[in-house]
Amino acid sequence: MEKPTKKQVLLFYCVEAEQLARKIAAQSEHIELQSINWRSFDDGFPNLFINNAQDIRGQHVSFLASFSSPAVIFEQLSVIFALPRLFVASFTLVLPFFPTGSFERMEEEGDVATAFTMARILSNIPISRGGPTSLVIYDIHALQERFYFGDNVLPCFETGIPLLKQRLQQLPDADNIVIAFPDDGAWKRFHKQLDHFPMVVCAKVREGDKRIVRLKEGNPSGYHVVIVDDLVQSGGTLIECQKVLAAHGATKVSAYVTHAVFPKNSWEKFVHKNGENSNKAFTYFWITDSCSPTVKSIENKAPFEVLSLAGSIADALQI
Repeated sequence: MEKPTKKQVLLFYCVEAEQLARKIAAQSEHIELQSINWRSFDDGFPNLFINNAQDIRGQHVSFLASFSSPAVIFEQLSVIFALPRLFVASFTLVLPFFPTGSFERMEEEGDVATAFTMARILSNIPISRGGPTSLVIYDIHALQERFYFGDNVLPCFETGIPLLKQRLQQLPDADNIVIAFPDDGAWKRFHKQLDHFPMVVCAKVREGDKRIVRLKEGNPSGYHVVIVDDLVQSGGTLIECQKVLAAHGATKVSAYVTHAVFPKNSWEKFVHKNGENSNKAFTYFWITDSCSPTVKSIENKAPFEVLSLAGSIADALQI
């Protein structure tokens, strides 16, 4: 059976995702970057213009978004809702990080599940001539969130784990790796993708007023242990996991998260200091470029390494 001809994709992008957009376009001759004039009126509200709007009629169009803060979401939504109405053949929204994903449930009456709110907004993107919008998201916090989306969008859930597996194969101690999960949620989320590695699972237990990280199962002794999770915020849980794993004999501890949110520059606590005892530091901290502001902040700062989603996104645009 012949492989279908690759489609030509026109890729628009928001300001802070420009670096990633250029990497995506460099992956394929079938992806062509387009531009938007991102301006504001004096009152602060967006004054936007989609360049070459007439020329994109009948074309496969995509938009690379970055919802890094509430302040930038409205201007991007304005463009996202406009593009499918320009008589395009199809529309794909790439939102590498779904930012409200960890607020997906109610624990008591009055809680607002903002993940559901965001999903409802995106579910109302206008249908293009080609049908519903394709929505590409990486490692959403909870897989059941796929059911939050309506029928006007087709969520396509991708993962950054293949990038991690490829990087682990390049390590000099690749045959001495153990995967650790900071809690049962991370284990449920990722263990099937990493089942050929030995595994360790940690757990948070309550002692008085404190929540303490304990080793629940597995043996890290003598191994290079890599903690895997979907995202990091303050990083407190990862640091506590590192301490527990080192105390149980791990020779090295590294970490991988798809989404390095790191509010208030919380990444700084992981940066290697001069003369720092390596037993107290993460050997590697792998992240992807799903959170553009963080990527710029941690550039050339050990132990951080960026595993780019560009190739994976380029492939997803051909689905």
